[in-house]
Amino acid sequence: MAFLRAGHPSEWTVLQGRGVWLRPPQSSDYGPWAELRTLSRAHLTPWEPAWPRDDLTKSAYRRRLKFYQREARDDLGYAFLLFQSESDRLIGGVTLSNVRRGVTQSAMLGYWMGLPFAGQGFMSAAVRTALPHAFETLRLHRVEAAVQPTNDASIRVLRSVGFIEEGLARRYLKINGVWQDHLMFAMLAEDWMTREVRV
Repeated sequence: MAFLRAGHPSEWTVLQGRGVWLRPPQSSDYGPWAELRTLSRAHLTPWEPAWPRDDLTKSAYRRRLKFYQREARDDLGYAFLLFQSESDRLIGGVTLSNVRRGVTQSAMLGYWMGLPFAGQGFMSAAVRTALPHAFETLRLHRVEAAVQPTNDASIRVLRSVGFIEEGLARRYLKINGVWQDHLMFAMLAEDWMTREVRV
């Protein structure tokens, strides 16, 4: 039996959602990205891996872009910046990482929201916008998400979109320098086709 790698487009287009849109990051995004991440640092660090000392520098951003481009080229991951439709202002980011093909056909969903835009429904809209790309364009069978049990806002996002909680992964990810337990959520292609989660 042969396991074929699902095709993916060679040129990425903007993903339009309800009140938001996503596209891959560009070099010209550095200024707004660094400004938003700086403003949101205290808000984000409890939920993210430890930030390198030079994380917000232009050279680190260039390395980040090269990594994202290599991941997309090799069908290993896809990064998007998130913009508010009304203002075209950068408000966060969404990733589909750790893409696994063969018998798995899955990826890990990650996201971050800038502090001024948190709690306004933008991330739920962003995840809804990313799901058609995951299931219809990338032809994934499963999209997973890992959330710390104390991250109520992120749990609400996943549940509102239709992700199913599957259990607890002990000390699953090293977050801000400490191994943390995570609740595991997932959505299957079948769930996507049958649930009212579309934009």
